[in-house]
Amino acid sequence: MSQGVPPVGIDARIADRRWRQAIRGLEALTARALGAAANRAAQSGEVSVLFTNDAEMHRLNLHWRGKDKPTDVLSFPAPAEKVHENRYLGDIALGLETASADAEKLDRTMPAHISHLLVHGFLHLLGYDHENAGDAHVMESLEIEILAGLGLPDPYAAASCNEGPG
Repeated sequence: MSQGVPPVGIDARIADRRWRQAIRGLEALTARALGAAANRAAQSGEVSVLFTNDAEMHRLNLHWRGKDKPTDVLSFPAPAEKVHENRYLGDIALGLETASADAEKLDRTMPAHISHLLVHGFLHLLGYDHENAGDAHVMESLEIEILAGLGLPDPYAAASCNEGPG
C-alpha cells in the first residue's frame, strides 16, 4: 500500500447539505482520514460513509443500539462473510449537529474532530472497541498514532485540537 493513496474505496453520501458548509473539502478529508487509518491497520476494503443530521442519527442509534438520543458517529461492521467475499468493511454514519457541538465543547476545529470520528469509526469496523479499559487503551493509542500521522494532536489530551487541516 503506497503512502498518499487510500487503500480503501469510499462511498460517501452527503444526506445533509450543511456538511459542505461545515467542512470545506469534505471528501478529501474523508479520504485522508480513512486512508491513514487503513494504512496503519494494514487493512484495505470498501467503506460507506453517511454524512447526515441528528434526526437520522437518533433514529439509527435507537434502532441499532437501543439508545434514544442522537450521537456523533456510528459504525456498522459488515458481516464476516461480506468482508471475506468482497472486502466490504461496513458503514460509518456521522451526525452534524452533535459532532459540531462536541467540536465546539472540546475546542477543536471541525476538520480535526471529524478526522478523529472517521478514524474512530473505521477502527470499530475492524473490530476495535472501548468497552473496557484495556480495549479502550489499545483503540485510543491507535487513534492517537493515526491522527498524529495526519498532523493532528492527541484527541484525548486536555489540550485543544485546533491545529491541523482546515
